[in-house]
Amino acid sequence: MDVDVVWLNQKISSLLEPGYAIDSVQQIHQLWGDYGGLLRVETKNTHHSNHLIVKHIQLPELAPLTHPRGWSTLLSHQRKRQSYQVEFHWYAHYGERMPIGWIPKCLGNSEAESHYFLLLQDLHQIGRGRVVTKPTQVEVFSVLHWLAEFHAFWLGENPQGLWEQGSYWHLETRPDELAAMADKRYQRAAATLDKLMEACPYQTFIHGDAKLANFCFDDSGELVSAVDFQYVGASVGVKDVVLFLTSVVDFEDENLSLVPYLSCYFHALKAALKRHQPEIDGAVVCDAWSELFDVAWADFQRFLLGWCPTHWKVNDFTMRLTNRALERHGL
Repeated sequence: MDVDVVWLNQKISSLLEPGYAIDSVQQIHQLWGDYGGLLRVETKNTHHSNHLIVKHIQLPELAPLTHPRGWSTLLSHQRKRQSYQVEFHWYAHYGERMPIGWIPKCLGNSEAESHYFLLLQDLHQIGRGRVVTKPTQVEVFSVLHWLAEFHAFWLGENPQGLWEQGSYWHLETRPDELAAMADKRYQRAAATLDKLMEACPYQTFIHGDAKLANFCFDDSGELVSAVDFQYVGASVGVKDVVLFLTSVVDFEDENLSLVPYLSCYFHALKAALKRHQPEIDGAVVCDAWSELFDVAWADFQRFLLGWCPTHWKVNDFTMRLTNRALERHGL
C-alpha cells in the first residue's frame, strides 16, 4: 500500500486538534486481500510528539483474484467487506463505552464511500505493545480473564451494527465450506450445533477472532489489550474461549487437559458478572455456557473440516471433543 503522506497529514489533522504534522510513517502490514493497510505514524506539534495507529480500509468492488486456500469467491469478498464495516462501527460506537485499556482508544474516524479511516491509540504508548507467539501461563490466564471481563460487560447487549452472530466461522456466513465437507455426519450436525448456541438465553458480545495474535501484553504479561474486531457480534462466550485455546495449547502433549483453562475462565467470569451484571445469577450463566463448551468446539471443527480438513487444528484431541459433543446430543 503506497502512503500519500500529504493526504495522511490532512486526514489526521482533520481528526485531531490543529497543528499536528507527520514526522514518520511505518507500515506495519497490509490488510488481508490488500483491502488497505495498518500504519504506525509519529506526529508532532510545537509541544510534543505522539505515536498513533492508522487503519485505512479501502474496500474494492470486486473480490481479490486469489486466496491462500482457494476460497476467493463473491461471498467471501462480501463477508470481508462487512467485517471491516463492522470493525469501523465497533470503534466508532462501542469502544468508548468500555473500561480504559481493554482495547486501543479510538482517537478519530471518518467514512467516505468505500474508504474507512480509523485513528487509534498505539498500545506501545500504554506499555502494551508486546505480541507473543509462545505464551507463558500468566499470559494465557490474562487473556482468559480479559475474555471473561469482556463477556460479562456486554452480556445481554443488542449487537446493533455488528454481526448478529459473531465469529468468522459462523455457519450462516460459511455455506461454501459447509458444502465442501466430506464427512456427512458432521455436515448434518452443523445446523443443530448452531441452534444450540443461538438458543442460549445468555447472549453476549464475543470478539469473534480471539486468537493469541490479537492480544497485546505489557512486560509482565498480566495486563492485556485486544485488537482486530472485524467479527465482533452476539453469541455465547465460550466460542471465544474455544478459538483462543486452539491457538495456545499443545495438541501433541499426551497429558493435555483443558480443565485448568476452563476453571480459570469460569471463575473469572463469575466474578466479572458480579461486578458488571449484579442482577444476574452468575452461576446460572456459567453453567449454561459450560454445557455449550464442547458444542462450540464442535462448531469450530465443523468450519475447519470444510475449509481445510488437513489443518493442524484437526487432530485426535480436537476430534475426540467434537465427537463427544455430537454423541451427547444424539447427532
